[in-house]
Amino acid sequence: MQIARGLKALRMRVGLTQSEVAKRAGVSVGTVNRYETWQDRAKLRVPTVSALAETCGASPQEREALVELVRNQQKGWWMDHPAVPEVMDPLMSFEDVAEYEHVYANALVPGLLQTPGYALALHRAQDVRAEAEVIESKVDARIKRQAILERSPALHLWVVLDDAVLRRSVGGPDVMSSQIDHLCAMSQRPNVDIQVLRFAAGAHAAGSGGHFLILGRDDEEHPLNSMNVVYLELHKRGLYLDAPTEVQSYKLMFDYLRSQAADTSCSVELLAEARQELTR
Repeated sequence: MQIARGLKALRMRVGLTQSEVAKRAGVSVGTVNRYETWQDRAKLRVPTVSALAETCGASPQEREALVELVRNQQKGWWMDHPAVPEVMDPLMSFEDVAEYEHVYANALVPGLLQTPGYALALHRAQDVRAEAEVIESKVDARIKRQAILERSPALHLWVVLDDAVLRRSVGGPDVMSSQIDHLCAMSQRPNVDIQVLRFAAGAHAAGSGGHFLILGRDDEEHPLNSMNVVYLELHKRGLYLDAPTEVQSYKLMFDYLRSQAADTSCSVELLAEARQELTR
C-alpha cells in the first residue's frame, strides 16, 4: 500500500504515464500498474521498485525508503509462518516500520497485549474444530508479533480499551487475572499507554464501530518515508485504508476517544478494580 502510493506519487510528480514509465524502466505496463495498485504484494521485487523509482526521478533517499519497505516484507518472519493469514502480512509489515500504533479495542484485548493464556483461550473458542497443533501455532505467531514492542527505537503503543474488554471473561478467572496483571505491567512501560473507556462515559466517538488500528510514521523532510494506515479488523479478514481523508477521520475519532476515556493514571486503578472483582 505504502509502496504503491509512493510509486504513483513519484510518477505523477514528473508527469509520466504508466506506459512511458514502463518503456523507460524496461518492464511491462501491467507490472507498473500492479505495483501502483498494490496487487500481489508478496511478489514485489527490490530491482523493479528501484528501477521504477529511478525512472520517475526519485532522490536516493526516496528510492531507498521504498526499497527498504520491500526488504522488510521479504525478510519478515511472518511471511513464512504457517499460522499467519495472508491478510495479516501487510499489518506486520506496517508495524515493522511504524513509529506509533493507536488501537481502539471494543471487545477483546489487542493482540500486542495478550498473554499466551488469553490468546490460547481465544483461539480455542474461535477455531473450535482446529487441531491442537494448529492452535498452538497461532498462539506462537501472536506472541512473536509482540516483539515489536521490544525493538529499538520502540514502537509507541496507545490503546483505548472499552470497559467491555475487562468484563468479558476469556478463559476463566485465572486467565483474566493474569491478563489484567499483564495490562497493568505493560502500562508502566514508557512506550505503552492504556486508557479505559468506562461504561459510565455513555455514547462515544466510535459509535457502533468495531476494533481498529492506526499505524503511523511521520517524516516531514522525506514525505515518501511517512506512513499513515488504518486497519479495520473484520471476521476472517481485514480492511486497510490509506486515503488521507479516511485516515484523518480515524485519527480524529481516536483523539475524541482518548478524551472520553479515563486518563492513564485513573485507568491503572480501573484495571486494578477489575482484577479485584475476579477474586470476589
